[in-house]
Amino acid sequence: MTATPSKNERRRLRRCGVEMDLILPADMGPLLFGGLTFASFATAFLGVFTGTAGGLILLALMASVMPATVVVPVHTVVQLGQGFTRTLLMWRWVMRGTVAPFFAGAAVGAIVGAKSFVALPPSLLMGILGVFILIVTWLPKLGRLGAERGRFAFVGFGATFLGVFVSATGTLVAPFVASMAPDRRNHAATLGALMMLVHILKLGAFTAIGFSIWDYAPLIAAMIAAGAVGNWLGEIALARTSEQRFRLILKIGLTALALRLIWNAFA
Repeated sequence: MTATPSKNERRRLRRCGVEMDLILPADMGPLLFGGLTFASFATAFLGVFTGTAGGLILLALMASVMPATVVVPVHTVVQLGQGFTRTLLMWRWVMRGTVAPFFAGAAVGAIVGAKSFVALPPSLLMGILGVFILIVTWLPKLGRLGAERGRFAFVGFGATFLGVFVSATGTLVAPFVASMAPDRRNHAATLGALMMLVHILKLGAFTAIGFSIWDYAPLIAAMIAAGAVGNWLGEIALARTSEQRFRLILKIGLTALALRLIWNAFA
């Protein structure tokens, strides 16, 4: 026979319920909150260790369980936090010559993207992006064509402009960074820094159109904290793997993601 909770126990349970309601978004239970927090940790680890894929996998997971209208803005803020902690942890490995031209191109891409109407459907844009990623991944010399400053200004523009429509564009930036990075840690750190800039500009665009993230602030804070731990453990794992293995994992990962984009475009 089950004992009836005492008056104090009932009061404590009600208080816990109220506190949980204050933390959780209205459309989210504690299991989903915990699952997304763990997903942020796991994808941050993968993003550092494999050199790509983390943001795209997290976006796919979030899109499957969250309202479509909030997925991209919340994902943008979480990725901004993950990029910041990765850059902070690995700053000494960032290829600084890429940052200024990339930011200049990204700023123009954000302005143009926010004001443009793209007639092409998102699926076709993703298909074009997939083909482009395959070419640059398997013909790395193409990723080194032209002067470094002009090349990264172009990549910054493309990543931010396309990011307005197809969101996760780290896979577009990754092959260009890989073609220049002398070391796997240069790749992971630089990609994190450049994508952080993309997410800052995208966040500015979302703020300008009036989207508020305050309802999801506790979830965002938890996911950023979990992502910081994933970045830290990913850096440790990255230091212990060989350059040859990292390059192979990166190529396989980029190829798989590119083929997925192409498949989705024609499915």
